[in-house]
Amino acid sequence: MDAIIFIILLVVVICFFRSLYNTVFFVAIIDIFLRILTFIKDNTFQELKVFIGKYFPENIPHIIDKYADGTLYLVLVWVYVILMAIFLYYIVRYFIKRRKY
Repeated sequence: MDAIIFIILLVVVICFFRSLYNTVFFVAIIDIFLRILTFIKDNTFQELKVFIGKYFPENIPHIIDKYADGTLYLVLVWVYVILMAIFLYYIVRYFIKRRKY
């Protein structure tokens, strides 16, 4: 279920924005959000742990691992790593431009 939701959201972002920049930021935002939820799940009371564990995956590689295996898993994880590297490039470029002023 989580992979279907992620794929639908990714298709919507690609169709509406049609730029690599927005797609990369979308993937990074979703991954950061899932990692924050995982931290909250690991450091809170039992009822919240059960709720978050039931409805939210840990991160994007966890979603990929759940629905793909073998070569497909390897390709998708490398695509994820490349997207995160591009995200890092955009963030560093933003801070370098910001420091010049």
